[in-house]
Amino acid sequence: MTAIHGDRVRLRPIGPADRARLREILATPEVARWWGDPDREVEGLYEVEEGDTVYAIELDGEVVGLIQSCEEPDPQYRHAGIDISVHPAFHGRGVGTDAIRALAGHLFAQGHHRLTIDPAASNEAAIRVYAKVGFRPVGVLRQYERGPDGTWHDGVLMDLLAGELN
Repeated sequence: MTAIHGDRVRLRPIGPADRARLREILATPEVARWWGDPDREVEGLYEVEEGDTVYAIELDGEVVGLIQSCEEPDPQYRHAGIDISVHPAFHGRGVGTDAIRALAGHLFAQGHHRLTIDPAASNEAAIRVYAKVGFRPVGVLRQYERGPDGTWHDGVLMDLLAGELN
C-alpha cells in the first residue's frame, strides 16, 4: 500500500512506531471527548478488519493525526466510510480538510461512488469541515454512540457522492 498525497499532507499506513504518537493524539482532551479511551482506541487501530485501512496524517514529516477508511465490499451496497482525528495543535489549519479530500479522492479512484462519515451531532467543528469537502447531512442517528461519560449521544450521518467532492 502506497502513500496518498494531499496538497499539504501525506497519508501513509500506520506502523508500530506510530503507536505512542497516535495514543498521544487520542489522549488530548479535545480528541478523547469524541473518541473515548485512548488505549482502547489505539489497540483498535491495529486490529483492523479486511477492507479497513488506518493512515497516519503527516504534515512536514510530523504525524499530526490519523484518518481511516472502512470499505463495504457487498456489490449491492459498495461504499466506504471515513473517520479522522487531528491533534488540537493543528486544528483550524486545513489539515483535516486536506486529509479528507485526499482520502476521498483515493477511494473514489478505487471505484467507490459514495462515502459516509458519522460525527457526533454536537461536534459542530467536524460537521463544518466535512461540509466544506462536500459531505451532506443525511439524517440524525438517535442515541447512536455511547460517549466517554457513559451516556448515549446522537450522531449525524453524512454522505458524499463522487461528483460532489470539493
